[in-house]
Amino acid sequence: MVNQFTINLGFYMLMPYLAAYLAGPVGLAGWLVGLILGVRNFSQQGMFLLGGTLADRLGYKPMIIAGLVLRIVGFATLGLVESVPALLAASAATGLAGALFNPAVRAYVAADAGERRVEAFALFNVFYQAGILLGPLVGMLLTGVSFRVTCLTAAGIFALLSIVQIRALPARRSDDVGRGQDQEGVLSQWRGIVSNRPFLLFSAAMIGFYVMQFQVYLALPLEVRRLGGDGTFGTAAVAVLFAVSGLSTILFQTKVTAWCKTRMEPGRALTWGLLTMGLGFVPLLTATAIRVPDGGVGLWLLAAVPPSLSALLLAIGTMIAYPFEMDTIVRLSGNRLVATHYGLYNTICGIGITLGNLLTGAALDAARAAGMSALPWVALVALGLACAAALYALHRTGRLAPPVREAKPEPANA
Repeated sequence: MVNQFTINLGFYMLMPYLAAYLAGPVGLAGWLVGLILGVRNFSQQGMFLLGGTLADRLGYKPMIIAGLVLRIVGFATLGLVESVPALLAASAATGLAGALFNPAVRAYVAADAGERRVEAFALFNVFYQAGILLGPLVGMLLTGVSFRVTCLTAAGIFALLSIVQIRALPARRSDDVGRGQDQEGVLSQWRGIVSNRPFLLFSAAMIGFYVMQFQVYLALPLEVRRLGGDGTFGTAAVAVLFAVSGLSTILFQTKVTAWCKTRMEPGRALTWGLLTMGLGFVPLLTATAIRVPDGGVGLWLLAAVPPSLSALLLAIGTMIAYPFEMDTIVRLSGNRLVATHYGLYNTICGIGITLGNLLTGAALDAARAAGMSALPWVALVALGLACAAALYALHRTGRLAPPVREAKPEPANA
């Protein structure tokens, strides 16, 4: 839990301000800024499967430590160099670091929590969101001094965390190692996971979860700034979005999870979570029917209230679904090669997020050009309903239940 909080604290201290630093003081062209940021995302999403596989084979702790050390190198380099090749290498190292420790951390939590995985991942999300909420605030203060100070401070935080983890984090390995399944070839293991049809169907259905969740950082801030402008009010309203999302999770995640666990099966909780997220865009859809005031309090309310309500509903949907999502991955894996399953799941959802954001951005541009401001919100509501329906179908047909593995006969003694 402390590991993930500190990882997010260090990461979000730096990343929200990286683009402005590269385009401003470093003086890079826009396409180069996009390339450097894209390399980080690609190296992380593209290597999740490898990171998960290594965690299952070598142990969770070594991959967590390796990822932390790689982040130290990447963040320090981002603050100390200005050449494009070095910045690209640092960005790639930062992304690869995430691919190494993310599946390992989640598999570690699942292994240590045992039968209380749902509660553990609920608490995990509290620490996760606390890091996201606090990181940009610390980064804003440090970047006011110098972005180099921000980079080196973030690297220092990861260095301190690495020392603590090396000394204090107990070693954990996948149970597959003890059963001798680590001797199975990597390609054979991957083929086995890819042939797990319920897991792949679940992964595809959950793409919409991440696309909708990401709109707190994409579509909602753009809508706030479209109506409220780029001045002080627009900046404050965007900050309110993040505060609503983060604080509601920190305050209510464990209570929401406890309430859901006592009243519904995991499949139903996932369905309700995605349905809530889809309905989260209804306030913005409804607001498109209101004439935009020329200014004053009316304009401020229209710019701030519907997006804030949407951010709250998205947070509630995430609180409902996330712990059961993480638990379902373990159950669908049959508690075998858990980190590898997390790695492939993250890769599938990462590709979906990229495509979903491209389509969302295109819908926002098309809506402005055609004067149809409701278009992107209709599409996102439809996405939520479709994904909720897909999860309900998987639940009703029993595809979210753990796989039944045939018992292998014991070898005869000579």
